[in-house]
Amino acid sequence: MIQTRKHCKIDTPFAKDVLSGLQSMPKRLSSKYFYDEKGDKLFQSIMEMPEYYLTDAEYDIFESYRQHILNLIGDQPFDLIELGAGDGYKTKVLLRHFLVQDADFKYLPIDISKNVLLELEQDLNENLPRLKVEGLPGDYFEMLEQLNNKSKIRKVILFIGANIGNLTRAEALHFLQKLHQNMSKGDLLLIGFDLKKDPEIILKAYNDSAGITAAFNLNLLHRMNRELNADFDVKAFKHWETYNPISGETKSYLVSKKKQNIHLLDETIHFEAWEAIDVELSQKYSLSEIENFAKNTGFQVIKHLFDQQYYFVDTIWQK
Repeated sequence: MIQTRKHCKIDTPFAKDVLSGLQSMPKRLSSKYFYDEKGDKLFQSIMEMPEYYLTDAEYDIFESYRQHILNLIGDQPFDLIELGAGDGYKTKVLLRHFLVQDADFKYLPIDISKNVLLELEQDLNENLPRLKVEGLPGDYFEMLEQLNNKSKIRKVILFIGANIGNLTRAEALHFLQKLHQNMSKGDLLLIGFDLKKDPEIILKAYNDSAGITAAFNLNLLHRMNRELNADFDVKAFKHWETYNPISGETKSYLVSKKKQNIHLLDETIHFEAWEAIDVELSQKYSLSEIENFAKNTGFQVIKHLFDQQYYFVDTIWQK
């Protein structure tokens, strides 16, 4: 029996980005599309893995230095603005402590996902009822511009979780320059960087023995099958991870095990045997590289905060 393929709209950002990425050379897809409902659950599992040191390292920093962070902020009113808040797991360490210390602040999480923000707001309203919170769904810089237009209260911006590492060095420099432009003199930025370390430790964090990270990355193919009417044979692809200790680049790929054609969005995408899709960058930095970022984007380094193993740093900068 001949099966007809369902028509699929190509005017969504996901569809447009997938088509553009798979028709480019080399093929690439944005890691932001890992996070559908199943991807969210898989990433929660990743964060619970013993190999995935990043979450525990930053949580350790916030637990150890929560009062120190508040001391650096000072006792004047402030807006605590988080870029890419997610579920707020680590941020809640600071929120709880700031409330106990009667800090005068409002929490303003920014995320592209309205759903995530709604869930976060509901959770905070239930568990931290004294907290003043307002979720801002949308683009980071659009939301910051709106805040600048309606409030002159000092900003403390959080960009944690080593999310800066998902950008190339050039992209990171541009991002920090743009962030600086959207801040006022005296505003603070607390930003998390994953540090260069033993390459084996890094690779295990992104290529765990249980295969959870592989399932997380391969779920992107499942998502395209579900949402874009694609026909990926997921078993015909493998997850591959690399780390370059000189550049600090950790790269994730989905590699085609054979020569094959994939159909999606009324297009045919050809793969040679062992051709790869570049799906994620997780950049690691040395401390001197981080300090050069601050210098080259107009920030002053106030303090570096490290976890006990010196795997990670949350660094506080001021405009």
